[in-house]
Amino acid sequence: MRLDYILRRIGLFVFMVLMLSVFTFLLSFLFPGDALSNLSGIPSNNFAQHTQLEDKYLYNSNYFMQYIAFLGRILQGDWGLSFASGDSVFSQILDLIPATLELSIYALFVSVVIGVPTGILASAYYKQWPDKLISSTTMIGYSMPIFWLALLLIMLFSLQLGWFPMSGRMSLLYEIPPTTGFILIDISLASFPYQGMAFIDALHHLTLPTIVLAMYPTTVLIRFTRESMLKVMDQNFIKTARAKGLNRRQLIIHHALRNALLPVIKQIGLQFSTLITLAMITEIIFSWPGIGRWLIDSIYQRDYPAIQGGLMAVSLFIIFATIIAELIYTLFDPLSRNQAHGKV
Repeated sequence: MRLDYILRRIGLFVFMVLMLSVFTFLLSFLFPGDALSNLSGIPSNNFAQHTQLEDKYLYNSNYFMQYIAFLGRILQGDWGLSFASGDSVFSQILDLIPATLELSIYALFVSVVIGVPTGILASAYYKQWPDKLISSTTMIGYSMPIFWLALLLIMLFSLQLGWFPMSGRMSLLYEIPPTTGFILIDISLASFPYQGMAFIDALHHLTLPTIVLAMYPTTVLIRFTRESMLKVMDQNFIKTARAKGLNRRQLIIHHALRNALLPVIKQIGLQFSTLITLAMITEIIFSWPGIGRWLIDSIYQRDYPAIQGGLMAVSLFIIFATIIAELIYTLFDPLSRNQAHGKV
């Protein structure tokens, strides 16, 4: 991978982060109330405290100097205090983001394991009954709202059958020390007599949210993989190999699969960004203690510092995941570096 291409991607990342920081800074003045309180999360109840905050946040300076001071505090991890809890917004985000990442990673894994092979199977039996069945099922899953699917699964598997719990990450019977924030990893690192039962309990809590969150990216990967395979199967080198007597299995495994999966790699990275936003709805329905549920609660509570910090954290992660996905894609497909030159 060429250095100039990496520098272009880094430059794009820095530009987008700066634009995001400008938007977040302006939110303090757009929200109701005192902009100084929205930035700091500290209500200025008396004159001395208000004067101290003005000096710290350069409130009497011009907007450019206030923005520069805002960038410095962001880089230092000073994202203000929450109106609701009084705790540091940055610390709360660090505590909550692992739960959202864990749910998104498992949903992406399920999407790839199911979506890519199913898309290959549909393309292998193009216009036959497996292809028609997969395409019809995919269309239904793609059109189904995830909140409706979540409520349906809760009603069936939690309330009626009692197979899976309907909320939370873990039963109250187990006390797991938060070493990494990822519940399955923390259970594996912990040492207590009921470790196996706690691991199974965590998987039960994780099953329904993962299925709900994985529905949309799975249908997208099925359709995208199918179209990519069909496009490659229509190329001249595939027709030449077919004329030489190769069967369908040999054509797919030895010739078509490697070329068709290159665009799918990029799509997988883009779907991970989508999962972060869809996780907010899933976390609310299943009471999953992630950053999405915390952000929605902050909106209801009019906790403006938490809203600013949550939006910035989620947006930063989406931008970072998109850039990384594109870099990985260009690592496998060198031709895309020249095609993407100059694009934003």
